[in-house]
Amino acid sequence: MIVKPRRGLASENTMLDILIPTIAQGLLWALLALGVYITFRVLDIADLSVEGSFPLGAAVTATALVNGYGLLAAFLMAAVAGALAGIVTGFLTTRLRIPALLAGILTMIGLYSINLHVMGKANVALLRVETVFTITESFGLNSASAMLAVGVASALLVGLIIYWFFGTEIGTAIRATGCNSQMARAQGVNTNRMIVLGLLISNALVALSGALVAQSNGFADVGMGTGTIVIGLASVIIGEVLFGTRSFKNCLISVILGSIVYRLVIAIVLQLGMPPNDLKLFTALLVAVALSMPLIRETLRQRQTRS
Repeated sequence: MIVKPRRGLASENTMLDILIPTIAQGLLWALLALGVYITFRVLDIADLSVEGSFPLGAAVTATALVNGYGLLAAFLMAAVAGALAGIVTGFLTTRLRIPALLAGILTMIGLYSINLHVMGKANVALLRVETVFTITESFGLNSASAMLAVGVASALLVGLIIYWFFGTEIGTAIRATGCNSQMARAQGVNTNRMIVLGLLISNALVALSGALVAQSNGFADVGMGTGTIVIGLASVIIGEVLFGTRSFKNCLISVILGSIVYRLVIAIVLQLGMPPNDLKLFTALLVAVALSMPLIRETLRQRQTRS
């Protein structure tokens, strides 16, 4: 006698098979979202260099692991490389007086060639290379659970460090620079230095996100940074709209949760049959709608008041 599995149980297993990796991916990309949050919300700068520093972190990590360096060294080199990219953008902005948007574009374009030089080719595979995920799997976890564990640990650790740092005197000075640079200068803050430091931290986080995503995907590619700024903005905006911005701690939590929600939305629309080629368009529309939510809410409130 053959016992057929119940449909309900099979569907629940299918949902879990989709849900756990999706949440894990959201947590890995949360570091990118936190980096974008620092420039976009804290410094009030649109930094497009993240589209170059994300694959830079992936390229440096993949090259280091393939050449026999340890995981800690690979992550450290990725963070330093991203920090240097942020310093370049900050130098162009503060010293050469190039607008921040254009400075980020220039850095992004330059990093494309640098990433190719780092990898030596357009793509580096991580086959039969020890990664943070293979080490986690050695504790008896499957691939999805290992990815989730790494994602939770990385997002929690980075979130706590950011929360602590921006509560210090230097972190407060960075926030003051983004809030009101003239007032900050009047209080004796070197705003140019704070802008460079903020860009340094932001791009270091983005590079670390690239390092994690590359290990998760099993390869680093020179084109994997395309559209990352939109992904980061989508995570930030969705998090703020859904979970609020009552305090700095709340903002950090909202950004991390927003990254997860974004990945869940992408997984849902793919399950509904959206062609993968349309994902960039969908993300752009999603960000546009999220950015316009305050205006939509205000318009609806005014109409209700008039009626």
